[in-house]
Order: sequence, then C-alpha cells, then structure tokens
Amino acid sequence: MKMPVYFDNHATTPLDPRVLEAMMPYFTSQFGNAASRNHAFGWQAEEAVEKGRKQIADLIGASSKEIVFTSGATESNNLAIKGVAEMYAEKGNHIITAATEHKAILDTCKHLEKQGCKITYLQLEADGLLDLEKLKAAITDKTILISVMYANNEIGVIQPIREIGKIAKEKGILFHTDAVQAVGKIPVNVIADNIDLLSLSGHKIYGPKGVGALYVRRKGPRVQLSSQMDGGGHERGMRSGTLNVPGIVGLGEACAIAQREMPEESKRMAAMRDRLKVLLEAELDETFINGSMEHRLPNNLNMSFAYVEGESLLMGINDVAVSSGSACTSATLEPSYVLKALGIGDDLAHTSIRFGLGRFNTEEEVDFVAGRLISVVKKLRELSPLYEMAKEGIDLSKVEWAAH
Repeated sequence: MKMPVYFDNHATTPLDPRVLEAMMPYFTSQFGNAASRNHAFGWQAEEAVEKGRKQIADLIGASSKEIVFTSGATESNNLAIKGVAEMYAEKGNHIITAATEHKAILDTCKHLEKQGCKITYLQLEADGLLDLEKLKAAITDKTILISVMYANNEIGVIQPIREIGKIAKEKGILFHTDAVQAVGKIPVNVIADNIDLLSLSGHKIYGPKGVGALYVRRKGPRVQLSSQMDGGGHERGMRSGTLNVPGIVGLGEACAIAQREMPEESKRMAAMRDRLKVLLEAELDETFINGSMEHRLPNNLNMSFAYVEGESLLMGINDVAVSSGSACTSATLEPSYVLKALGIGDDLAHTSIRFGLGRFNTEEEVDFVAGRLISVVKKLRELSPLYEMAKEGIDLSKVEWAAH
C-alpha cells in the first residue's frame, strides 16, 4: 500500500496511464496545430481533435458538433452563464441557481449581478436536494437561465436534473448544469435529461488538467452564446484560441474509458464507500452523514464526527488525503458554505470530512483509512470534556458557560 492514501478524488484524479499513452504522440512527433489546414501535420491534429470530440459527445449522448473545447469547467461555466446572459439580454435578465453551487458558478453570478442581472439563489432541503416547487415559484417572465449542478462536489448529492430540465423546457428557459462530478461516474444523457448546456472537466475523470468542454445544444432549441474570448474564431466562434491537442486527446480517451467501465466501476466504488461507512459507524457513535445517501454519487461519503475539533482530526490523519468541511481562509476558519446551507451547525460542519474514492483505490486502503479515523476520533474524544458530558446525558445546549 502506497502512503499517503489518496481519498480526495473530487478535487482531482490521477491520470490514467492509458490516457497518458494516448496523449504522448501529440507532445512529440504529431505536434501540428489543428487549425493548420494545408499540410499533414495540421490534418493529423485536426483528426485527433475530432476523435476526442466524438468520444466526449458519446459519453453524454450528444453530437460531436455540440462540443466546445475550453481550458476546464470554470471556463465552461463562465462561457455558459455569461454567454447566455449577454446573448439573451433582450429576452430577460433573471437567472436561477442554487446556494450550494461551485464557486465557479456563484462568483460568475455575483459578477453578473454587478452588470444588472437579477439572480435567485435557491436554498436546498436538509438532505441536499432542490425542492422543485420552490424552483417553479422562482421563475418569472424575465428568467432566461436555470443553472443547477448535477452532483455536488462536497456532499455528492445528485439533483433531480431531468425534472429540472423539464420545468425549464416547458417555460422556454435554457438549462445549464455543471456536471463535473457526475460525468463518468453516473449515466448522463443531455437529451433524456433536457439539458441545454453542460460543463465537464478532464481532471475529474482521470484525464489531464487544464482541459474541459462545454456541451451547447444545437437544436430544440438551438442555443446561442456570446463568446467570452475573441480571436481566430475557433470552436465555431464560441471560444477562440489554439486547441490543446494533447489535452483534448486525453480528455477524449478518459471519456471513452469511462463509458466502457462506468457500470462496473460505479458498483465497485459504491461497495468500497459503503464498507467505509459501515466500518466507521460500527466503531464510532455521534457520526452524521451529510446529504441524502439515496441520491448520491457512488464514490462520495461526507461525514461529521461530533465532539472532535476539525483541525486536530485532519492533523491526526495526515497520512490520508481527504478534504475537510472547514477551509483555512486567512486567519478565520469558515465552515463549508454547502454544509451550512443544509442547516448543519458550525460545530458539526467543522468536523466534516469528504471522502472521495477513485478508480485506483483498494479495499485495503478503505480498511486502513477507517482504522486510522476510528483511532484518532476516539483519542480526541477522550480529551474532550464535551463528549464526556454528552455521554452522561447532559444537554449541552442548556449549559451556561462561565466566562473567565
């Protein structure tokens, strides 16, 4: 077993060796520019790009003409949201999203608010799911776009995307989804799911960093975007810039592998995730699952461990790479805005850990991680007077703490 153990596959995934193998020639002998139309080097590169485009389209049920290459999902999200806001400004200026979206969506919406757009940030239910009635109630005659992520990057909760898309379609509103965590992990089909725009990224599916794509629907309706980058008019005028051929080849290969292996891989991930959950819950009380277990990515587990100090917990398991519910921002420790949006208190949010399992994890690693966590949590609780008081049945919310 290689140390440290990597359980942070929502942040990024290791490059699959098969993807690297597909990319290698395009770094060395086949180095052409895909826009060079008058010699063999350019034709080779263009052919490789078109193959990648088709592999991505096949994974999400699109046509290859609907795939626009970007530098990653952050750019795809920017292009989708700003592109719609500018292109459809005459139709309206209202956008609906969720309070728990990735910062690439929230910050783009904040930017648009400064430009005069109206944004509705919907709150989720305690299980992390969007209430469709609240969504319907938020729609106005000025609504031009709904943007809701397919699956959350922290709690792994999968939204009722097909139903959201249906509501949007009935109202003639465009529907965008940030599907970075979902694509390649669960079946995604843009037609069946009524999706007009979809963002995805290479490095979340065992492909390279710095390359992503935006699916843009071509018919029923034909979506038009105002470009955010001007230049030679690449990608049908939606995204100028010389194409990253090795990256695109890698992203395409990663999608092809995901399409072939997803059914088997999802089953294996879910089994390992459930094993981790069972092992932890068997040995530790006062643990809480954040978000719906039923509607969840197969490789995600987000758990809080009460009566434990979050930073101490992370330091205690420093041979395991996971992410925590509290991010160190300057000198203040802010708990995760996603967990707070579910109504989870600061204390529990601070002790939450996101386990993101991946293709290359093993059952042996699951057992090791569970063992490490159990021993660290138990040790920290032995030092915690709060845990002792809670075990004695004292209601901590009624305790009056004396200042000194």
